[in-house]
Formats: sequence, C-alpha cells, structure tokens
Amino acid sequence: MAGLSGIINVRKPAGMTSHDVVARLRRILRTKKTGHTGTLDPDAEGVLPVCVGRATKVADMLTASDKEYIAGVVLGFETDTQDISGSVTERRDMRDFNISAAELSGVLAGFWGASEQIPPMYSAIKVGGKKLYELAREGIEVERKPRPINISRIELLEFSPDDGNITNFKIKVSCSKGTYIRTLCSDIGKRLKCFGCMSSLVRTRSGRFSIKHSYTLSEIEDMYMRGDMSFLVPVDKVFSEFKRLEVDDKTAFRICNGITVNSPAAAAEGEIFRVYNKEGKFLTISEYRGEALKTLKTFYQE
Repeated sequence: MAGLSGIINVRKPAGMTSHDVVARLRRILRTKKTGHTGTLDPDAEGVLPVCVGRATKVADMLTASDKEYIAGVVLGFETDTQDISGSVTERRDMRDFNISAAELSGVLAGFWGASEQIPPMYSAIKVGGKKLYELAREGIEVERKPRPINISRIELLEFSPDDGNITNFKIKVSCSKGTYIRTLCSDIGKRLKCFGCMSSLVRTRSGRFSIKHSYTLSEIEDMYMRGDMSFLVPVDKVFSEFKRLEVDDKTAFRICNGITVNSPAAAAEGEIFRVYNKEGKFLTISEYRGEALKTLKTFYQE
C-alpha cells in the first residue's frame, strides 16, 4: 500500500529477534521503510513499537521513552548471560537462606531512583566496532563503563516460597531507556547474597504504547489483508502532549523546508508544537526558540 506511514504497537513473541519482527512486517506490509524502537532480547516478549514510512523519523524519540517490564527472577545461581539461557557461573544452596517477602521488598526498594549500571557482556553495545555479545561468544570480556539509569518504580508482584524461603519471584519495573533488566535481576541476587538471574521478561509498556493495545504479527497480517489499517497509529498521536498549532500556506511551505519562521503565537522558550496547515495536515514538530519556530522533525510531503 503506497504511502503507508505510522507506528505499529507489535507484541513481539518469544523466540524471535527484533530484526526478525521487522523483516516479517516488511513482507506483510510490502514496504522496506520500517524500523523498530528499542531492541528486545530473543527470549523476551511484549511491546515493540515499529515505525513505518515517514514515521521512521521519530524512531530515536520513541527509543528514548521510559519502559515498563514484568520480569521473573530465580535465585540460587548466576549465569554468564544473566538469564536462564546462559551457563551457570555461580551457585548457592537455597536451603542455607531464609529470604522472606519483607526482606526481598526491602532489597527491591534499594534500587529505586537514579543510579549507574554496568551493561552486560551479552548486549548489542559496540566496543571497537564489535558488539559485546560477539566478543563474549569468543570468550573475551572487556571493561564496560557504568551507565546512568533511573528506576522510577519497582514492586514485588508474585513470589513462590519454599518452606518460607523465596526462591522464585516476579517484579514490575518502570525505568529509563538503557536499563538492562537482566543485570537488575543479577544485582538483586547479589544483594541477597544468594545470586540470581532472569527467568522471563515481558515488556508491558514503551512510552505511550502498552501491551493492552498491542497486536500480534498474525493479527496485523489479517487486518492488513482485510484493508483494516487501525493497527497503524498516526505519527502526530505520538506527540499528543504537545500543543496543536495551525499555520498559513506560506508559513507551512517555509517550515516544511526547515526554515526558521516567526512564530504566529506567543509561547514559552523551548515549548514544542505539533504544526498543521489549514487543511489539518500534520507538518512538523517545531520548537519555539527566540520568538521563532525552529523545525525539529518534518513529516509532511506533497
């Protein structure tokens, strides 16, 4: 379908890479211009927003959004990948521990707020032109610099006590971009002094996109074949928190060509607008700066 443009809230299944999801969508929608916003591990499932057409221009802005996850954690051992798919590197006999829900909740509370996190070796971060997981598979470990993260909320959802000693539990985490949940699970195990790793992961929210309103690849394919495009979120809806601003044809032409124009409305310095023409067509995201409008992203094309 020509001119297809928007964001699709895909529910990625476990067992597929994020790249696999994008490749499948390209075949379904018969378009090459697609890109995901924030990689999910192959074993993870959940929300994976995918940009199509001109919406690929906002991929970087969506990637920067806060995320929410539900993660399963198993205690008693640690792996090289920090999840249960890896090789065990440390082990503890959980019969030697007596971890209560109160103790676990107290440890979780210690992870709230801003902190720094060392990225795992099994990650897609590049060092010297090579991805860390490629080096890890060669048996090479390199020093990684801590990265700033922020956990705005972490709560204990479920726990499975064995004679009163918790060995498995689930947590819900709201966090900033770049937070590795695998590493968080490993760090929780270390603070409990019994080691631990991630056993499951579901991303339930990425920015404004929630799992409640996500679509499986099969659902998207079926809807597309029926001509139902309701799975495609218009780009301007992603920016609904910004004020709407309509401009005349002359201003529209200039602003779509990246020319700074005098603002037709007073605003606060740094305020961002969704700019439309008089026909209601979405043109740009623009910032009020020095009593003028500066184009940040252009979306409208004749």
